[in-house]
Amino acid sequence: MAQQATLSGRVATGDGEPLPGATVGVENSSLGTFSDEDGEYSLSLAAGTYIVQVSFTGFSVEKATVTVAAGEAATLDFMLKEGFELSEIVVSGSRKPERITESPATIETIYSREILEYAGNPAELVARQKGVDYFRAGLAAPAFNIRGFNSNFNAKNLQVTDGRFSTLVATGLPLGPLNTTIKEDIEQVELILGPNSTLYGPNAHNGLLNTITKDPRQYQGTTITLNPGVTGDGDAYYSARIRHAQALNDKFAFKVTAEYTAGTEFEYTDSVFIDRTGAFDDMGNAIPDGIKEGYEELELDRDVEFMRGEFALHYDPSDKLKLELAGGMSNSTYLSPTNVGRNQIKDWQVGYVQLKASGEHWFAQAYYTTSKTDSTYSIDDRTKAYYSLLDAGQSDAVARGPLSYSTGAIFQDASNRVNAEAQYNNSFGDLKVVGGVQYQLDNANSRGSYLLDENADDYITVSQLGAYAHLTYDFGGGWRALAAARADNHEVYDFNFVPKVGLLNIGKMGTWRLTYGQGIAAPTILNLYGNLFGGLILGNAEGFTLTDGSKVEKQRVEKISTLELGYRGQLIKNKLFIDANTYYNKSKDFLSPVTVVGVTTERGDTPIADVQDAFAVYGGLVATYVNFGEINTYGLDIGLTYYFTPEFSGFLNYSYFDYSADEDDPENDFNNDGVVNFLDLLVNAPTHKMGAGLNYSGDKWFGSLFGRWVQEYDYFSSFQIASRSYPELTYRGLPIIEGARSGDSFNYGPLGGFVTFDASLGYRFSEKVTLSAAANNLFNTELREFTAAAPTKGLYTLELRFNLPAIRSGKK
Repeated sequence: MAQQATLSGRVATGDGEPLPGATVGVENSSLGTFSDEDGEYSLSLAAGTYIVQVSFTGFSVEKATVTVAAGEAATLDFMLKEGFELSEIVVSGSRKPERITESPATIETIYSREILEYAGNPAELVARQKGVDYFRAGLAAPAFNIRGFNSNFNAKNLQVTDGRFSTLVATGLPLGPLNTTIKEDIEQVELILGPNSTLYGPNAHNGLLNTITKDPRQYQGTTITLNPGVTGDGDAYYSARIRHAQALNDKFAFKVTAEYTAGTEFEYTDSVFIDRTGAFDDMGNAIPDGIKEGYEELELDRDVEFMRGEFALHYDPSDKLKLELAGGMSNSTYLSPTNVGRNQIKDWQVGYVQLKASGEHWFAQAYYTTSKTDSTYSIDDRTKAYYSLLDAGQSDAVARGPLSYSTGAIFQDASNRVNAEAQYNNSFGDLKVVGGVQYQLDNANSRGSYLLDENADDYITVSQLGAYAHLTYDFGGGWRALAAARADNHEVYDFNFVPKVGLLNIGKMGTWRLTYGQGIAAPTILNLYGNLFGGLILGNAEGFTLTDGSKVEKQRVEKISTLELGYRGQLIKNKLFIDANTYYNKSKDFLSPVTVVGVTTERGDTPIADVQDAFAVYGGLVATYVNFGEINTYGLDIGLTYYFTPEFSGFLNYSYFDYSADEDDPENDFNNDGVVNFLDLLVNAPTHKMGAGLNYSGDKWFGSLFGRWVQEYDYFSSFQIASRSYPELTYRGLPIIEGARSGDSFNYGPLGGFVTFDASLGYRFSEKVTLSAAANNLFNTELREFTAAAPTKGLYTLELRFNLPAIRSGKK
């Protein structure tokens, strides 16, 4: 104890007001603390010289060098300036805190203050970021995509929360509405544009969304939020949320959160097209052979309901050791768009438990994720089964009963995942090192409903092990180099190596960066072990043998290589900021949508008759997932922000995206029609999109106005189609005609082609009470943003928030 020194001080705003909850840390170590309610902090340090850094969301980052002697006390005060974005701290680019201008990746940030000042769903703020395709796929299913190749079953954008993969086990899809985190507990959201697989592994392919929750020591007190609203259809929407966080003493702190949200999905009934040859219509007339009639979805339930909650316990035995135990659970009911129509999500439960530990130069974590549903089902398939039963002479009651699920409409899940990670980070002079290992064990179980498992005790188990290294070196004069690599070994798709290199020039007004990186998109367990509709669709983990003896190779990873040039900085000091990037991608070995490969005799070494449940019906005819093709994509993203005052700013975003492919390469001819065109490549992204807005955040009033334009574009995703007419072309065997049936779905015409506006306004009556309002789709325009989803209309919400201060132990 006699060898320790004490460093203390005060953190304040430019007006001299104390700034409680500011992060005070020693650079290049995990030593740190938070300022208390008076803005004061204290650190115990060994004798030596240190660089101390202080940060708080929405304020500048300040650094100072201090030398402390053994057994003595030193004082160091900080004053933070408000509102300038070059000082923002992010963690996603290098998996350690760094200024956003010094990150080797293009990162979009959404901070706690923006989230709390927006009375609507915080996911809507993703729409305001450049380079992002955002979709309001109905009331309860917001979705996003980055840099092309979107689909109704998109697993190429990784979702992470507090370092934890937030994805479903069997499908690899982001949790999205199934997440367990409430709005009031979000510290910041970071969006990485482009691949970042060296640090995060497979499926940080097109991009990454990283949500970071609040530390209970930094954000103490109780927050209660009431959120009533109404949709553009006149249906009610309401949400209630609570968060409580408290530091019990210098070592212990905890938080708990809870939410209940309910509403009614926008009014819309999809058409299910059914061939009822030999049956009779409602007028008693025979239905002609081969004609598919459109019918309404059976027993459509538009009720939306979410319950979610989390807890976290923080224990710091010393300044150099920090421990955290966290967990959460959600229960969700809503309508979800898929490639074959809508799924009725019924009481889908997601849970996790996570344990983290960190020291001065190391970090470790382990977490367990569960997924469970008993009664989720495909509305499309159940509707078809219902009419088939009627045509077979069954009564309406029988046709609506358990038999309507017997063709594979029901989806059950009882899966879990185990993850573990250990990381080391340190500085050796001008060299900074981050390295680690990650392990994942997926235990998928569908109770025989959509995977090749047989019952509740038969798990499909898949493991993978990865290791990564991330090195940066400062040459001086603002020049910094990056070299990173990752090696993964997967039980099914084997070994992959992913490199990344970069060069940064960090100046006083901003930073230039040039990077080259690779990423991979991994086949999901559904791709590898799927078993849908009696085995008509089978996963491709082992390959297939066709009747002529030829082979269909097992599915492997999709690969992307990206060259990117970017700049983030000031054009006018403390007034006009720019963030721009241009990129060129080369993608190959695409993970295909489900496709018919022909009549098979074996799956791997197993006779197909032993695998395909309905072999008597299909005779070995199989649809599966394969790899194909190579394509180049390229684009640019530009964002400008102007601060009229520190409180009032305006922004303008623009993104361009396009592609090219070798039309003479037969590997690109996915549909085997002899011509390579957009129907093979399915880029599914607009060429141009733009957003602009105004933000104001004062002591009392705050608000925003945002407008978004998306160019019209064609979209194809398995059975789903949204396209202008191409009468000379066919898709899935039918001409492409806008406003007509296309296979089993209806072509309403292209997506995009709209301008929409959002607005918000709020007032802080005091530190304890805030009232705000938000309008998504301000003018209640009917927008068709996604397929197999309701056209979105307006959503208008009020938000009343009460902030109650924490009861601080030992203080009045």
